[in-house]
Amino acid sequence: MTEVDEQGRREPAPQGDEVETLLAFLDYHRDTLAWKCSGLGAAELNSPVGRSTMTLGGLLKHLAYVEDIWLSRRMFGNDPAPPWNTVDWSLDRDWDWHSASADSPDELLSLWQSAVDHSRALVDQALELGGLDKVAQRPDSQGRLPNLRWIVVHLIEEYARHNGHADLIRESIDGSTGE
Repeated sequence: MTEVDEQGRREPAPQGDEVETLLAFLDYHRDTLAWKCSGLGAAELNSPVGRSTMTLGGLLKHLAYVEDIWLSRRMFGNDPAPPWNTVDWSLDRDWDWHSASADSPDELLSLWQSAVDHSRALVDQALELGGLDKVAQRPDSQGRLPNLRWIVVHLIEEYARHNGHADLIRESIDGSTGE
């Protein structure tokens, strides 16, 4: 039975196999971001801390983009999906971060949740096609073809790093703290 903590996050089982453990920790970090962004309106999702321009809304949109890049585009070689396929990245390399302020909280949460749902389906597909050793079809920016194991660990790292940012931003908004 999956244990859920007081913030609604699913706790990774302490004796899962490799796939279960990796995916559970990824979901735990996804749940943490959802918790940090829960119950906030547009003003709060667009609120930075200090001199930083980083916002919770920007984090949601950026991580939706990261999910798409690593699992859809790199793992399976798919073309960019909306809204990423309409962006001229040469004009703004950080469009995902900057454009979030024009989106409503519902749009941001929906975009991120859709990306997560799509990524989960793609992970299931990759596991069926080769397990954690399945190699990506499209190389990363350094020309490497990582396997699914590396991609999942990278996503865990990406979420863990940004959840640290989310902690600081959320605390500055309403004093809400927690791991």
